[in-house]
Amino acid sequence: MKVFFKTYGCQMNVRDSEIMKGYLIEAGHEIVNTLKGADVVVMNTCAVREKSENKAYSLIGRLKKSGMKVGVTGCVAQITAKNLKKRGADFVLGPRALKSIVDAVEGKKEVDLSDSITEIDHDLLLGRNHGHHAWVNIIAGCDKFCTYCIVPYTRGREISRPMVEVIEEVKRLAESGHNQITFLGQNVDSYGKDLEGGASLAELLKSACGVEGIERFWFLTSYPSDISDELIETVAQHPKISRNFHLPPQSGSNSVLRRMNRRYSVEEYIELIKRIRSNVSDATIGGDIIVGFPGETDEDFEQTLSLVEEIRYIRLNVAPYSPRPGTVATRFYKDDISMQVKKERMAKLSKLQHGIMLELNEKLVGRDVEIMVEGRTKNECYGRTIDNRMVFFEGDVTEGEMVKVNVKRATAGPLYAELLEKVLKVVK
Repeated sequence: MKVFFKTYGCQMNVRDSEIMKGYLIEAGHEIVNTLKGADVVVMNTCAVREKSENKAYSLIGRLKKSGMKVGVTGCVAQITAKNLKKRGADFVLGPRALKSIVDAVEGKKEVDLSDSITEIDHDLLLGRNHGHHAWVNIIAGCDKFCTYCIVPYTRGREISRPMVEVIEEVKRLAESGHNQITFLGQNVDSYGKDLEGGASLAELLKSACGVEGIERFWFLTSYPSDISDELIETVAQHPKISRNFHLPPQSGSNSVLRRMNRRYSVEEYIELIKRIRSNVSDATIGGDIIVGFPGETDEDFEQTLSLVEEIRYIRLNVAPYSPRPGTVATRFYKDDISMQVKKERMAKLSKLQHGIMLELNEKLVGRDVEIMVEGRTKNECYGRTIDNRMVFFEGDVTEGEMVKVNVKRATAGPLYAELLEKVLKVVK
């Protein structure tokens, strides 16, 4: 059968789709890039925000009207399986039941919300979307239970993959031509806490840096209170590891953080950033913020603005609070901030962040930087610096090459540069 995937949400969902594609290709099915001509559409869904969930429901309706076979996987599938079946979904698979995708597509299974996450075949190189950059899941689930978050209820408790298994996957990826790896987890810094033998994200990165052929490592997403001094030291000592720490504060107000059940204070968060910057001199910080959480006052929001001004994020994702059924916040807190106020606060944050990003990027104008080429548009190539800034430039280069460029112009988004030289050829 010809199967089309529509993937919503985070990088974990992207990797989950790749895994399912791999199983289907191995079973003799064909993955297609457009809806036209597809026999089956697999919607891999995200339930973090209501908007993503509504998009999925809307697409089901449109596809079923056209008579197409539709399957739903991911977080929405886990929490609303019965509703999805009523809306016309032909099969529903939870995010820990990826192994069932072949049976589901072939009509042998309609609903599977079981947990077979530890049985995933990570040896499959089939189905990966990027030729030189690979996503590698190292830990599934989350144990934090932030009051606004549905993830612990949809993806379950934390389970780390054995370190030797992850390193073997990295070696196979290197042998197949990949030279850039991103380690993934809902809380990647918790990696190894459930394993024997002292495994940790820092130890994993140290070991992975010894794999010949891999030139860059990234890790997403971090939880502030789980960042260890060992990890900070490891990043500082290994030039292959990204200098970008994605550390979502979610709010700059201690009272809001307590209601969110975030397990740190604003002061502890700021101290963590100081420790990172004092040890990793070229580090940049990324983050996420939720505006309009129940009870967030004007003063709370001003404290968030102050935090953003102090930390000076290189990249900041801002979203309005979205009540998710089943979470503690939905059960015990009234969504008492209007959407108009949420939009106004988002606009203020975005304006502040826009100015900060422009100032940070302008400091690189005239400087030479190395970037890993990730692709090209019609007229330009693009890639990222080791501290996670996107750079566009003209030149005859190939995806996966490391090149040196001179930054000519800065914006609040990408940088624009001139190609100077190729530093590293594609690993093949």
